[in-house]
Amino acid sequence: MAGRRKFIRKTVLQIIAWSYRPFRKFIPPETYRYAATGGFNVALDILLYFIFYNFILDKKFIELGFVVVSPYIAAFIIVFPITFTTGFLFAKYITFTDSLLKGRIQLFRYGISVGGSIVLNYVLLKLFVEYLFIWPTVSKMIITVIVVTYSYLIQRYFTFKTGKIMLLRKKRENVLN
Repeated sequence: MAGRRKFIRKTVLQIIAWSYRPFRKFIPPETYRYAATGGFNVALDILLYFIFYNFILDKKFIELGFVVVSPYIAAFIIVFPITFTTGFLFAKYITFTDSLLKGRIQLFRYGISVGGSIVLNYVLLKLFVEYLFIWPTVSKMIITVIVVTYSYLIQRYFTFKTGKIMLLRKKRENVLN
C-alpha cells in the first residue's frame, strides 16, 4: 500500500512540475500546486455531484422518515466527504509538504478551514444576491475568488503552517547571502 501511495504522489508531483514550467517565473511552486490540486478537486466535486444528482439519485427527493432531503442537497451530502478527503490528501501530500504539524492536527484544522469556506460561501451569497442584488451566477463567480483566496491563506498559515516556514527560510537565505 505504501509503495502505491508513493507512486501516486510521485506521478502527481511530476505532472504538476511539468505543467508548472511556463508559470515558474510568476507563481511560487506551493501556490501553483495548490491551484492545480484545488482545480482538480473542484472538477472532481462537480463531476461527482452531477453523477449523483442526475443518475444515482435520479433528481428524486429522499425521504428519511423524519425529514425529506432534496436531491441537490442529498448529492452535496454524499459528495462532500469524498472531496473533503481528496482535498485534504492533496493538501497534505502534494501542496503543503513542508508542514511540521502532525496529521491529526492538520486534519482537524482542515475541517475548520473547510467549515469556514462553507459559511463564507453562504453568507456572501446571501449578501450579494439578496442585499446587493447581484445576479446569482456573477455573485458565485466573485465569491469563488474570495473563498479560494481565503482557503489558500488559511491553509498556508493555519492548517498546515507552511507560510511561516517559507518566511523563515527566506530570512535565513538573506542572512547567509
